[in-house]
Amino acid sequence: MTRRELLTRLPAGIGVATLSHLFGAPHFAPKAKRVILLHQSGGPSQIDLFDYKPGLRKYQGTDLPASVRMGQRITGMTSGQSTLPVAASMFRFAQHGQNGTWVSELIPHTAKIIDKLAVIKTVNTEAINHDPAITFFQSGSQQPGRPSMGAWVSYGLGSENENLPAFVVMVSQAHALNTDQPLFSRLWGSGFLPSNYQGVKFRASSDPVLFLSDPEGISKTTRRTMLDAVGKLNEQRFKDTGDPEIETRISQYEMAYRMQTSVPELVDLSKEPDTTFELYGPESRKPGTYARNCLLARRLAERGVRFIQLYHRGWDQHNDLPRDLALQCRGTDQPTAALVTDLAQRGLLDDTLVVWGGEFGRTVYCQGRLTDTNYGRDHHPRNFTMWLAGGGIKPGTVLGETDDFSYNITADPVHVHDLQATILHCLGIDHKKLTYKFQGRHFRLTDVRGELIDKVLA
Repeated sequence: MTRRELLTRLPAGIGVATLSHLFGAPHFAPKAKRVILLHQSGGPSQIDLFDYKPGLRKYQGTDLPASVRMGQRITGMTSGQSTLPVAASMFRFAQHGQNGTWVSELIPHTAKIIDKLAVIKTVNTEAINHDPAITFFQSGSQQPGRPSMGAWVSYGLGSENENLPAFVVMVSQAHALNTDQPLFSRLWGSGFLPSNYQGVKFRASSDPVLFLSDPEGISKTTRRTMLDAVGKLNEQRFKDTGDPEIETRISQYEMAYRMQTSVPELVDLSKEPDTTFELYGPESRKPGTYARNCLLARRLAERGVRFIQLYHRGWDQHNDLPRDLALQCRGTDQPTAALVTDLAQRGLLDDTLVVWGGEFGRTVYCQGRLTDTNYGRDHHPRNFTMWLAGGGIKPGTVLGETDDFSYNITADPVHVHDLQATILHCLGIDHKKLTYKFQGRHFRLTDVRGELIDKVLA
């Protein structure tokens, strides 16, 4: 075999264990073995949930001061407004936990576990619209085509369970009434990495993974014979071409065959006690809901799945924010807190990193007409709130400060690349060393940036 042939075959042909050795991942002892990323698609309002600004009442209805905005760009949805009126949050806040962290009345269950969380109020991004922002958060680039975070982790570490994918994705629909932004499969894609590192989407239907079940009239024996025959043909083709994607396809066929047994067992919740469903809330009994997906996330974590990603739509509240935000929180607050609690009770939180947040935040100024009972908020990338919990994270931490309008960061900024670097660090990966050569360049998740968020690390 020539050197060129060897390098061509390396990514798919020699196995995850050898790859990990070659790339040095994990590069140091990990604190977390897996990640559960709870992505709240659309951009939750930090002003109404975590970034308490009681002083805004005195500015209610007045135009956002030019000294605060400082000429920063705004979206086309509010650029045509004659004024940008300040809208204080309608919701009450109270202090919770040993550090007296301010939390909105909309998320009482999260408030009860606040001492387990590290709340970061100063996450920021350059992207101001949904598609580039969510693409940037998931892949480290605003342009489509790069590998997703889960794909990078799968590539670097592989799976602990040979019968389940290393990277699993579940999507749930909005609790809010307004239509939300679409989600695209490239958000959990492998980009230029071999395709076996992409996320496998679980569906809410009776067949959780598309085309996993055998067609009617096809027995297990027939399926096995067919796979063996196709495998031999693919092996011959691989010898002729050296295309690593062929071996990737072979391994995926075999994974699908094993998943025919592992996935039905995973999604069968008949043996879960009533107390579990009570913990996650009534919607946990209904397939496809956020609550059900949180419960399945715990079961996936128990079975060694490396990267578990939940997308929940409905957080894009340009209008009717008081109504829709309350509906969103009512549907997500309890199961989110239940997941953290459940992991902790089972001893899994110590080596599971849980991350909650969206692609950006919401503006202090109102989009549309401001009334005493209603307001909307536009996209705000300058600062937004996320939280982390579990393996490698210092619990009970609140990091970052913003100005009186929750518009600019005044202390401890955290860029999206910093967050990505920190997530990889908890898994024992140096974000600067996990790279993949493509088109003559060594790419990485954090591109050319990213610093560890030391103040939230245990």
